[in-house]
Amino acid sequence: MNWVEIGKFLCLAGLVLIVIGAIFMVYDKIPIGKLPGDIQIGTSKFKIYIPVATSILLSVALTLILNFFSRR
Repeated sequence: MNWVEIGKFLCLAGLVLIVIGAIFMVYDKIPIGKLPGDIQIGTSKFKIYIPVATSILLSVALTLILNFFSRR
């Protein structure tokens, strides 16, 4: 791995962190984690949350982003 590749990786990692930070700043306005495929089971004392639809959406988005940046 040479210095140019390390620089590209660090720039990409920084951009990803900025995007994640921006998502957390406006989290109340974005329905991530509240999609119609996410499973919530529980009572007043016990809750299980399984974010199926959110996981699929994030997986597709990250796959597209990483494929876009990794093409040579």
